Amino acid sequence: MNKMREVYSVSDSRAIGVFDSGLGGLTVVKELCRFLPNEDIVYFGDTGRVPYGTRSRETIRKYALQDENFLINKNVKLIIAACGTVSSVASDTASLLPVPFFEVVSHAARSAVKATKNGKIGVIGTAATVKSGEHERQIKALLPSAEVTAVGCSLFVPLVEEGWYSEDDVVVFETVKRYLKPIKENGCDTLILGCTHYPVLEKVIKKVLGDEVSLINAGTSTSQTVKEYLCENDMLNSKTDIGIHSFYVSDKADSFRAQASILLGEEIDETKVSQVDLGNL
Repeated sequence: MNKMREVYSVSDSRAIGVFDSGLGGLTVVKELCRFLPNEDIVYFGDTGRVPYGTRSRETIRKYALQDENFLINKNVKLIIAACGTVSSVASDTASLLPVPFFEVVSHAARSAVKATKNGKIGVIGTAATVKSGEHERQIKALLPSAEVTAVGCSLFVPLVEEGWYSEDDVVVFETVKRYLKPIKENGCDTLILGCTHYPVLEKVIKKVLGDEVSLINAGTSTSQTVKEYLCENDMLNSKTDIGIHSFYVSDKADSFRAQASILLGEEIDETKVSQVDLGNL
């Protein structure tokens, strides 16, 4: 997180900005709604360029800057990179922002270290996230003796984006089972869901690993940190009504709306989702 460039007193009615490569960041929005129900939220899902995890570092950084600039233009009071890939390889873009920035990796690492009993922590993420080694670095900084098993799960994002995440779907189950084999074999008692798409597959993952393995949803720990920050800096929205949520995507507004309604557990009508072009940002 970077320092604030401006100081707002008493309260701040501006929205919280959240971005991700697609649907996955909605798992963070869901947690934000639980911890901060009165806050307005502006969400951008880059559905036209999902997934980010297979891209080069330079491309991921370029996309992150465009996503962040879009949210800045919406006059948000802070930005959450609800994307494990951006958080792992492009969080340096925070230094260019005029508002506070929160990523999801550091919070997940802290939660995992607190949760583990045997010091064996698994990390699953996109290829770019795993290649960066950022989760392992942050875990080792907190718990040098930790044994970290990191596995790239490149097919998880496409499954979620297609709406394939039922625990009873044999294709989904066998795919998850195959990817998580090293996690089971190495005896990990804690698993970081290192991409915000992955909590959508939580039921399947639990079915494969069993209830004895703690699953770390970065959206939960990040939302708790954001709430603490807003309280400490008098930046909470002072209204008593439920927050207004606006959604923007770079492709297929209708399909996003249908899946978002399921993932968030609330009806999202067509007036709340808009398709935008980031080409000029």
